[in-house]
Amino acid sequence: MNWISKFIKPKIKSLFKKRTSENEETLWTTCECKNLIYKEDLESNFHCCPKCGVHHKISCKERFQIFFDDKQFEIIETPQPYDDPLSFSDKKKYVDRLKGARKLTKQNDAVAIAKGKVDGVDVTVGAQDFRFIGGSFGLHSAEAFISGVQHAINNKTPYLFFVSSGGIRLMESTMALTKGMAGTTLAINELKKQNLPYIVILTNPSVGGVAASFGMLGDFLIAEPKSIVGFAGKRVIQDTVREALPENFQEAESVKEFGAVDLVVERKYLKSTVSTLLKVLTKSYEKQSQANNNIQIDENLAEQISSKASSG
Repeated sequence: MNWISKFIKPKIKSLFKKRTSENEETLWTTCECKNLIYKEDLESNFHCCPKCGVHHKISCKERFQIFFDDKQFEIIETPQPYDDPLSFSDKKKYVDRLKGARKLTKQNDAVAIAKGKVDGVDVTVGAQDFRFIGGSFGLHSAEAFISGVQHAINNKTPYLFFVSSGGIRLMESTMALTKGMAGTTLAINELKKQNLPYIVILTNPSVGGVAASFGMLGDFLIAEPKSIVGFAGKRVIQDTVREALPENFQEAESVKEFGAVDLVVERKYLKSTVSTLLKVLTKSYEKQSQANNNIQIDENLAEQISSKASSG
């Protein structure tokens, strides 16, 4: 073996690849704009393309690292229902799809729940990983989401959720629909009864049954730029109405114009924006809670006076 093949070639390869414990991962990635981007540059720019600005999809862990103070957070353990209640199979067994998704994402389901601080405020945060069967929402997801709500109620913290989903998981049929839409909606209702803020951040995409339930029930709805937000897909709607739709149809900026989204915020400004909203909402809810307590005290006092008057 000559010195070129022994020293030069390995050195050149090392510039473009790094060896991990499991595989060889390239140091570069491509964007929708067709530009080659150095991964470290992408990460330092909040996983947004430094050339065209497109917001790349990220994992739950990456989302939490960006969002929580000092990248410090704790994953909350959630219930694990039966994997394949319908023994579903199409071109591939559902259990095999789950195995593949778990290996890829290093998490048990598309949804992960964590607790930590945002600018010193304790919060409970949920997120979806789109790589896990398209971020689809099944029984595992619903249990995780509801557990996050319960944790927020028990600890009196705001609840935030990052949506990244193609909708309800079809492999679990009406079971996923019932738990994923009705169950999560009831959970959010309980959260609001406790006067706790609920903020939803819609990322690309946020569609289907997720958008038709808990995904659009936030006190504030924030979307990342160019995120697709809606129920049915653009092609389905276009084939139904048989008319050409605008090029920006269902994009976050267009949805905001029609009032379905409150804010469109770049990823690098999300934390500061949410922090400001939390401070405003927390004060508002504290005043509401105090008002409710005063009403309760007045009612109790009225009962006592009435009781004494009756006995007198």
